[in-house]
Amino acid sequence: MQRIGIIGVGEIGKAVVEGLRGEGGAAPEIFLSPRGVRVAAELSERFEGVQVCADNQEVVDRADLVIIAVRRQDHREVLGGLKVGDDKTVVSLMAGVAIDDLRRTLATGAPIVRAIPLPAVRERRSVTVTCPSHPAVDALFTQLGGALSVADEDDFNVFSALTGTFTAHYAYLGTLTSWAAGHGISPDVADRYVRGLFKNVGRALNDESRTLDQLAADHETPKGNNERIRTTWFDQPNATALATALDGLLADLR
Repeated sequence: MQRIGIIGVGEIGKAVVEGLRGEGGAAPEIFLSPRGVRVAAELSERFEGVQVCADNQEVVDRADLVIIAVRRQDHREVLGGLKVGDDKTVVSLMAGVAIDDLRRTLATGAPIVRAIPLPAVRERRSVTVTCPSHPAVDALFTQLGGALSVADEDDFNVFSALTGTFTAHYAYLGTLTSWAAGHGISPDVADRYVRGLFKNVGRALNDESRTLDQLAADHETPKGNNERIRTTWFDQPNATALATALDGLLADLR
C-alpha cells in the first residue's frame, strides 16, 4: 500500500484523508504539508498514521504518491524548487493547470495524473474523474467511491467545468427556502421541507435505467405544477444562459 502525501490541506485534501482513514482497518500512511496548518493538525490528532511534515519537500520525500491540492494561481510559488523524483506519482487536483505546465514547474519525469475528487469522497460515495488512467491513482479513487478515467485533457476540462455547478444547486435550494419564508413560512420549517424534498428527488438518480430527461418527464403531470415551472422558468433562454456560462468557464480552464 503506497504512502500518500498531500500538499495543500484544504476541504478536498481533508475529505481524501477522512475517506481513507475514516473506516479504520488497513490504510496507507499519509503525510500532510503544513499549508493549511489548522486542518492538518486536526487530522493528525484524529487519525493514526497521519503526520504533518515540516515542509512540502518532506511530504514529497516521504510519500510514493503525492497529491497537489493548492490554488492554481499559487502553484508556481508553492511548488517551484521542489525536487520530485521520477519514481514518484503526482496527482494534481488543480483545475486549469495542464499536465505539461505542471511538469515544467516540477521539472520531473514522474507520472502526472489530473483528478477531480469531490467532497463526498469522505464518505466514499464520489466518482472521481482522472486523466490519464494510472493504476495506482485509479485504485486510490476506486477506494473512495469510484474512478472514471479519460485519456484527453480537453475532455477532462469538460468534467472540470461541470463541477463548477453544484454550489449553484445549493443556491437554488436556498432561493426556494427564501421564497417560502417570504410567504409567511418559518425559515426553519421551509429549510427542513426543501432539504427533505430534494433528498428524496435525488434518490431517483440511482436509477440509471432512465435518462435524466426521462426522470424529468416521469416526475411531471401534463399541464401540472412541475411542468409549469420547468417551462416558464427554466426555459430556452435560461438554458442558453447556463450553457454560455459553462462555455466561458471551459475556455478559462483550457
